[in-house]
Amino acid sequence: MVRPLMATLAPDSPIDSTHPAWRGFLALTARETKRFLKVWAQTLGAPVVTTLLFLAVFVLALGETKKEVGGIPYLEFLGAGLVVMALAQNAFSNSASSLIIMKVQGNIVDLLMAPLPPAALLGGLVAGAALRGLAVAAVVVATMWPIVGFSVPSPLTALAFAALGSTLMAILGVLAGLWAQKFDQMATITNFVITPLAFLSGTFYSVERLPPAVRMVAHADPLFWMIDGFRAGIAGHAEGSTPLGLLALSATTLALWLVALRLVRRGWRLRA
Repeated sequence: MVRPLMATLAPDSPIDSTHPAWRGFLALTARETKRFLKVWAQTLGAPVVTTLLFLAVFVLALGETKKEVGGIPYLEFLGAGLVVMALAQNAFSNSASSLIIMKVQGNIVDLLMAPLPPAALLGGLVAGAALRGLAVAAVVVATMWPIVGFSVPSPLTALAFAALGSTLMAILGVLAGLWAQKFDQMATITNFVITPLAFLSGTFYSVERLPPAVRMVAHADPLFWMIDGFRAGIAGHAEGSTPLGLLALSATTLALWLVALRLVRRGWRLRA
């Protein structure tokens, strides 16, 4: 019998991989997915509007100028960055808001008492958030395509970086949701961590134009590798090594998963 999560919060507890745990993971993933689909206008429609507004501002600012970055049209360069920015923000906010809402409303105990091992609980939250990020990216690409006209030289590369980036940001959202006890703390993380990372990642410009010291910081930003790899797949331009970016994102995602799993096992800030 699978024990409730509250009984398996010790750090040395084994990960239960029995069939009931798998069903629990799928049920939690389905719940998280239905949660954002019920308010699709806010969770899918709003990011599209925001992204198109960004694109419109740059189209109007450039006018008739045929500017290029790295041999590709600037709008294609910008469009790829905007897609990943929308993906990252929504994957992060989905898992973070899910946890903080349950803690503020006091129904987090329902999740803790469910017969779910820590890995299944964490996996369900992450999978639901990652699916939202990918759904937003797909809608944004489809809406933006008539304006930008992506060349898509390597669709598998674009998909791999989108999926990996969405998973990474979903895990970051879980970590933020674990730490935050109220919405003000969550807003602090968004404003002082996620937004600066997004704007330093080369979304709107080539990081090669940055001063050397700032460029080093940008190359340490996981969002840079997410955008650079996705841009390589959908627009055919990369400023860094695509294999290195894939390796860096994979290692970062795995490290964050292990940290989040350990914290969930301990029940860190879940029972406060």
